Amino acid sequence: MFGFRLSVKCAAAALAAVFVASGATPLQAQFSRRRETNANRRARIERTMQDTYSHQWEVGGGGGYLRFRSGELLQKNNEVTFWMSGTRFMTQKFGITGDVRGAYGNAKVGNTIFNIQNPQISQYTFMAGPLYRFYTREKTAASVFATAGAGIGKFDSGTKSIPAEQLGLWPSETRAVFSVGVNLDYNFYPNLAVRITPTYLGSTWGGTIQNNIGVNMGVVYRFGRIK
Repeated sequence: MFGFRLSVKCAAAALAAVFVASGATPLQAQFSRRRETNANRRARIERTMQDTYSHQWEVGGGGGYLRFRSGELLQKNNEVTFWMSGTRFMTQKFGITGDVRGAYGNAKVGNTIFNIQNPQISQYTFMAGPLYRFYTREKTAASVFATAGAGIGKFDSGTKSIPAEQLGLWPSETRAVFSVGVNLDYNFYPNLAVRITPTYLGSTWGGTIQNNIGVNMGVVYRFGRIK
């Protein structure tokens, strides 16, 4: 037993001598290893972020929801939507984006003398404008956009040839539309993310402005490199 204790003491003394010779205590050596690990982690995150946000092109698509007023005196109705977008980034923060959207629902017309109730309606928009990515992390990002363009309103699809205006709907026509929104991204990989976009859509059917609020959800794919 005495020999074992002596061996342990000798081993401890030898280990202490090594640390003294190297100029570091055991606590300092442990801290040094932790600091190196943190440095490597920060470097890895920086590489991932550079890989993620140096892509030149971004395309996406999905579906969503829009709260829409289909006539000046009508209640707002719920609509399901689809969207497709493409963005070209000039820098890691600034880009030009364009999108195509479609919305489908039933107008809240109620009973009419034409025996038509809640006819089906649809709208399609084609818009483009600037985008600014103001928040970037390894797994999350946020950008804001403002777009404008043209919208096609089809408000007589389910009116049985009755003019939409006679049912209190907007006339079927092409009008100016505009939109602002915030893209909230979660990155699964540097080139693949899921996106949620709370959005405002302003439309001008009938020569007036309609304020429509909605949300889009979908998937985004990135490719190419900013030169």
